[in-house]
Amino acid sequence: MLRGIWRTARPVERWSYAVGAALFASGAVHVVVLLVTGWTWLGPLSLRKAATFGLSFGLTLATVAWATSFVAVRARRLLLGLFAGASVVEVVLVSVQAWRGVPSHFNFETALDTGVSMTLAAGGGVLILTTIAFTVAAVAGTRQSTPTMRVAIRFGLVALLAALGAGAAMIARGVVAARTGDPQIAYTTAGALKPLHAVAMHAILVVPAVAWLLDKSTVRPDLSLRLVWSTVVAYAALIALVAVESITGVSPLAPPVAAAIASVVAVVALAAVGSYALFEGVRRRRVQ
Repeated sequence: MLRGIWRTARPVERWSYAVGAALFASGAVHVVVLLVTGWTWLGPLSLRKAATFGLSFGLTLATVAWATSFVAVRARRLLLGLFAGASVVEVVLVSVQAWRGVPSHFNFETALDTGVSMTLAAGGGVLILTTIAFTVAAVAGTRQSTPTMRVAIRFGLVALLAALGAGAAMIARGVVAARTGDPQIAYTTAGALKPLHAVAMHAILVVPAVAWLLDKSTVRPDLSLRLVWSTVVAYAALIALVAVESITGVSPLAPPVAAAIASVVAVVALAAVGSYALFEGVRRRRVQ
C-alpha cells in the first residue's frame, strides 16, 4: 500500500517525501549519537532538540504532502515548497546551534545567535501561513476523496494549526522573557505548552491514516465514517485534556485522577480503532 502511494504521487509530493525522509534520518542520527555518547537529554543545549525537530518535521512534512494530495489547492507546489523549505530551515538551524553548544531559541547573545532565533521565528510564521492556506482549501472542498478522508484531513489540519499556534505562543512568551529578564526563565516558562504542541502536531498523520486504511478495507462506508468520527472525538478529547494541563501548569506525567482516566480512555479508543483499521486494510490486501 505504501508503494502505491509512491507510485501515484506527483513530483512535488515525491520531492517532499524525500526531504521529509532526510529530515527524519537526521533526527534518528541524533538519537543514535545521544544513546552512544550518553550525552544529556535535558536542557536547551541537548542534542535531544535536534533529534526531536528532525523526527517531528520529517514526519510532518511527508504527512502534509500526502494528506494535501487529497485537497484541491491553488498554488499547491508553491505552498508545499514553502512548508518544506521552512521545515528544513528549522531542523538545520536547531541542529547547528545544538552542535555549537548554544541555545537555538531565545538566544540573543551575539548577532549570529539573534539572527538564528529570529529566522526560526520567521520559519514558524511561514509554517502557520501555509497550513492556514491548506486548511481553508480542505474546508472549501477536496480533490477526489471519500467522506472519511474529508473529515480526517480537515480535523488533522485544524489540529496542526493548533500545534503550530502553541509553538508560536511558546516562542512569543520566551522572547519576551529573554528580552526582559533572565534567559533561563524563558526556557523554563515557554516550554509549558510542549505537550500540547507535540500531541496536536501528529493528528494530521494518525486520523487520516485511519481513514485511509478503512477506505482500503471492505468495511462499509457508513461504518468507516462512524469509526473516523470516533477517532476525531477521541483525539480532540486528548488534545483538550493536554491543553488544560499545559495551560494550568499540570504535569502530563502527574495529572489528576479524572484527567488521567479520561486520557487513558481516549488513547485506548484511538488504539482500538487504529488497530481495527490496520487489520482490515491489511486483510483486504492479502485477500487480493
